[in-house]
Amino acid sequence: MNEGMISKRYAKALLQFAIDNKSEDIIFSEMKVLAAAFAAEPRLRMAMDNPTLNADDKLALIKASIGGKGSDVFVRFVDLVVKNKREVYLRNIALSYVDLYCESKHINTGKLVTATPVDAAVIEKMKSLLQTIKPGTLDFETSVDPDIEGGFVLYVDTYRLDASVRTQLKRIKQQFVAENSKMN
Repeated sequence: MNEGMISKRYAKALLQFAIDNKSEDIIFSEMKVLAAAFAAEPRLRMAMDNPTLNADDKLALIKASIGGKGSDVFVRFVDLVVKNKREVYLRNIALSYVDLYCESKHINTGKLVTATPVDAAVIEKMKSLLQTIKPGTLDFETSVDPDIEGGFVLYVDTYRLDASVRTQLKRIKQQFVAENSKMN
């Protein structure tokens, strides 16, 4: 069985269980934090892959990664995953849960990355633009990445609009190299 199918099945089961227990919103926030913890700390995934760590240590590590104490449903779920020796899939399960939750609640995710901080008016303008394109609730965040040198990168669900200076310069360089290689 492939990793995506396993992760998706666990995420679907967790979402259904969470809905039945009216805790899907809490689990959503915990799964977002868990996915962010896996993204921020690659050693967490290595720890889940480590066969010398016992199940209790892995469970404690996961709880610590979401801030210490998780909800009862979250702890029971992670305990089940670890006992079934599926902890290597936890990152993908968390990501799948977030996707399934957003899909079920009609939530669109957006992220604006800029080289410098932007004011609230620009953020609101971007939000309203996204709302006209994709109706529904919008989960929107902003971040600053000086490496893009200027412009912005806008993420909406699975789409990416890259209007950064870095990308523009990269394209110009590629065109220049391609034109020069034709001359030789």
